[in-house]
Amino acid sequence: MEYTMEHFFMQAALREAREAASEGEIPIGAVVVCGDRIVGKGHNRVEALGDATAHAEMQAITAAASALGSKYLPECTLYVTVEPCVMCAGALAWSQIGRVVYGTADPKKGYSTYSNKILHPKTEVTAGFMEEECRALMEDFFKKLRR
Repeated sequence: MEYTMEHFFMQAALREAREAASEGEIPIGAVVVCGDRIVGKGHNRVEALGDATAHAEMQAITAAASALGSKYLPECTLYVTVEPCVMCAGALAWSQIGRVVYGTADPKKGYSTYSNKILHPKTEVTAGFMEEECRALMEDFFKKLRR
């Protein structure tokens, strides 16, 4: 398999997810890329902040908007290890993100379980990118939690 910049960026999201796991958070990580540069990154901080909205995507969107000085991100791509939930998909729609690349689907809480129309109409989606690595991280986390 050829290693591409997309792999590099998803690896960055996976590092964020591992950071979340090391903090006792559900291991989801995200990075926002503009051009060939990471302009925002984040991982779940729900427990640390006591905030149900402190998802990885929300952290990454906020950081990217701050770095770029714009609430709109049409030239950007979000790489996230797990399919965004409805809340995060709504935030991605409001930010007008150009593209979303996610690793593993979330059959319980993923936005596509409800509707594929939640994202901005111009947002392109690539699902299942580096799916095995992303899914394994989640499965390992929940196996350890259930012990």
